[in-house]
Amino acid sequence: MNRRTFLTLGGAAAAALVLSGCGFRLRGTDALPSLPSLALEGDDTSELYRLLRTRLEQRGAEVRSDGEWRVTLGSAERRSRQLGSDGRGSREHELTLAISLSVQQRENGAYRLNNETLSVRTRIRVNDDNLLNRDSLFREAERTLEQRLAERIIERLGYLAGQA
Repeated sequence: MNRRTFLTLGGAAAAALVLSGCGFRLRGTDALPSLPSLALEGDDTSELYRLLRTRLEQRGAEVRSDGEWRVTLGSAERRSRQLGSDGRGSREHELTLAISLSVQQRENGAYRLNNETLSVRTRIRVNDDNLLNRDSLFREAERTLEQRLAERIIERLGYLAGQA
């Protein structure tokens, strides 16, 4: 082994040792602390509600009506803002999806979160002259925002569980 390879490997090992010593760890998409059972409340016909419930169950969280934590989702608020000039052709749009979230412990009624707003946003460029493609791009961006917001809610719940 030559000197350059040895120094590279030694540096990588030292960095890993330092990072592990300070508590650093890579976040995986499936790294979810053990959550207490959850009672998910809100508009159960919304796509975000169904998506969140499915993702929680896929990660091993128990979702039932008498759960230890009452997780209440407000109505999702969708906002669209046009960026740039009013010129013809393609325009950039900023889409935001926000929801209020409350988490209450069933046994003592204490709130872990009380109406905290979580939001995600994205930007898309669409051609306003092609209405069919425009609507398709907006629908796809909204689906992506719902997925990202569900993940954000799960991360927040995981953080709360880690504090307990």
